[in-house]
Amino acid sequence: MGQIQDIERPVDDGPARAPIVEIAAENGDHVEPPPPEVVEPDPELSPEEAEQVRKRYLLTRFWISARGYWGKSGDRLAWPFTIGLLLLIVGTVAFQYGINVWNRSIFDAIEKRDAATVFHLTAIFFPLAIGSVILAVAQVYARMAIQRRWRAWLTHSVITRWLTSGRYYQLNLVSGDHKNPEYRIAEDLRIATDSPVDFVAGVTSALLSAATFILVLWTIGGALTLHLGGTEITIPGFLVIAAVVYAVIASGSIMAIGRRFVQTSEDKNQAEADFRYTLTRVRENGESIALLGGETEERAGIDRTFGNVLQQWARLAGQHMRTTLVSQGSSLIAPVVPLLLCAPKFLDGSMTLGQVMQAASAFTIVQTAFGWLVDNYPRLADWNACARRIASLMMSLDALERAERGDGIGRIKRGETTGEAMLSLNDLSVTLDDGTAVVGETEVVVDPGERLLVAGESGTGKSTLVRAIAGLWPWGGGSINFHPDRRLFMLPQRPYVPSGSLRRAVAYPGAAEDWSVAQVGEALHKVGLDHLKDRIEEEAPWDQTLSGGEKQRLAFARLLLHSPDIVVLDEATSALDEKSQDRMMQMVTSELPKATIVSVAHRAELEAFHSRKIVLERRKGGAKLVSDIDLIPRKGKRRLIGRFLRQRKAA
Repeated sequence: MGQIQDIERPVDDGPARAPIVEIAAENGDHVEPPPPEVVEPDPELSPEEAEQVRKRYLLTRFWISARGYWGKSGDRLAWPFTIGLLLLIVGTVAFQYGINVWNRSIFDAIEKRDAATVFHLTAIFFPLAIGSVILAVAQVYARMAIQRRWRAWLTHSVITRWLTSGRYYQLNLVSGDHKNPEYRIAEDLRIATDSPVDFVAGVTSALLSAATFILVLWTIGGALTLHLGGTEITIPGFLVIAAVVYAVIASGSIMAIGRRFVQTSEDKNQAEADFRYTLTRVRENGESIALLGGETEERAGIDRTFGNVLQQWARLAGQHMRTTLVSQGSSLIAPVVPLLLCAPKFLDGSMTLGQVMQAASAFTIVQTAFGWLVDNYPRLADWNACARRIASLMMSLDALERAERGDGIGRIKRGETTGEAMLSLNDLSVTLDDGTAVVGETEVVVDPGERLLVAGESGTGKSTLVRAIAGLWPWGGGSINFHPDRRLFMLPQRPYVPSGSLRRAVAYPGAAEDWSVAQVGEALHKVGLDHLKDRIEEEAPWDQTLSGGEKQRLAFARLLLHSPDIVVLDEATSALDEKSQDRMMQMVTSELPKATIVSVAHRAELEAFHSRKIVLERRKGGAKLVSDIDLIPRKGKRRLIGRFLRQRKAA
């Protein structure tokens, strides 16, 4: 893929951020907060206890970012929608109470055979029903609006952090629990924002309903007097006590049976993610697998991951079966219990039929409210697992951001050169994210128009050095400085080909409309892709259609369109034969004669197209720069690297 950057960075310790759209509040402040402090577990904890502490902290980390939706930098409609939803819930419970009272009145009228009252109550029912339906529909709208806007706000925030400073690439280079970030952002984040809104709305409705109809049960049920062996036992508020006892038994049973639900759901989600990742890897590397005949081995890997999916689903099915046993039994028994409890008082005439039906309705509503957690426990477990997965991604992004800020980890500085130098590496060292040295003590100055070849055996950190120059690798020390107002373009070994038309693929990362069809066709002609000129506007899976060599030629066509000041080539001709490679390099030097070129390559033939070569050699403590050779003799001052090497030799 080609990466073009405007080099306009002051000399400071801050990170070089890519020009992407950031989430901002109405006052222009950036939404993204600084990463939270690292929480280290108590070293005295056992591994199991430390893992539990980590999982609890993951939920805390999720809320640190997610609650910002209601903050001063959040969505301006967050609080209006939230308050509106709460008011709608209160209104819904009020209408529910009205219908409960209506039930009592209609059954009392039927018991008395009072036709006039029955017709009057029938007329009242329709406004009650219509009002209840309208409130329910409005409640769904408000609830889903909060979910949609919260997901949009948090997704934009996470994607902004993910794309900033090449972190989406750096995640592949560091350790941590952040596999499949695209799935976490698309699916886990959706569940993590949908479920809490449903939970809060459901709990609020359940509490209001329980409080309202417990009062109803207490009022109409009164006390129950039992005669046992000549002794009278009076139970005040017996319907309320029965409702609470029943709810405790049902909820306690489901909690005991489903105590492994959270872990099982989390394991299932991880197994599904691993299965998708395995399939994606097969698709992305289909050509290599087909050429090597690796279908049998790949099928074995797919079967293993899919077998794990089935195993986790079987465990989850067992959890669902046990919880369904309790919830289904409870739903059948709950309507019958109040009728049996009220039957003695109805038979002795102390309770009317309307009161019995009102009590039965209220008892069912109270049981539904108390059983809300029982019915939604599986969703709560699923949310718990998804929130932890998105929080794990957030923590990995936190670690990268701390590295960019230099918080305890070496950070390469980026700034501007002085004088005419196009690029300078000043006391540059490149390390891994854990501090392990890759390249050290590098001192290079590159003049305008110079063509520099970086050589060395495999494993000496050449590509890592190039990534550091391109701004993709932040870890290390020293500084990388560019001439002000210059643009950099990088051609990696495996060019990225986006979906869409061939015109878009050639123009990338610019817009397809930035160049005419004729200009794109001319660029394709110069790189030897004339056979594609008639298909410039055609949309096709070009990433799968083009060969490796054609992709590298297409990357050179991009280079011609963008015409940058600094070109970084990382094995950019490795898929081309020797003659094609020579034509590409001759074309670059003739079409971009003023461009400064930094190349990484193993082929000795490329020396003919460069004016200078530096050689890296693997040493203890990281690769070292051991020679700086002018391939084309040049007059003028000696290179800074020459002075540096002589000084080090004398020392």
